[in-house]
Amino acid sequence: MRVTWTDPATWYANLPSFYAAAAALITDPSGNILLVKPTYRDYWAFPGGYVDEGEYPHDACAREVREELGVTLAVGDLLVVDWAPSAEQRPRSLVSFTFDCGNLPSLEGAALPREEIERAAFFSPEAAVQHLANSVAPRVRAAINARGRCSPAYLAGGLLAPPPSDDPGTREPSSRTS
Repeated sequence: MRVTWTDPATWYANLPSFYAAAAALITDPSGNILLVKPTYRDYWAFPGGYVDEGEYPHDACAREVREELGVTLAVGDLLVVDWAPSAEQRPRSLVSFTFDCGNLPSLEGAALPREEIERAAFFSPEAAVQHLANSVAPRVRAAINARGRCSPAYLAGGLLAPPPSDDPGTREPSSRTS
């Protein structure tokens, strides 16, 4: 049997592509979660944004926190990876990385770029869920739990992905987020 190899340029051109985003879980000393209200969306978001070409997700997280809040925070452990299928206004799948960026005692000293961010505020985890888009809200509980366990969570479309089974054709995401 003769094996035919595909030219690498052709091979890579035919692979699916996706977007990547990085976000920060930042809490105050009471455990409230910092969210930002972008000027271009109807809902709040974790500080963060899309990963640039050639940029590592943890570097994108640090950059976005600096750009959106005007503060430099250490990017810690990876807390959540959420694979989201393509959506109505997003033609490609999205892999979102949420990193632990620790505690921030207050927003004193934050410098919001008013053309991009209307407001920033701390919310209880329950209130944060209410302020986030439905597709993002499950990351709150997953990130808090991952921080406590010191082990990242994998979500598939916002749902906690179950452990691999012997038959991958029967695998579906779980509705659990903790």
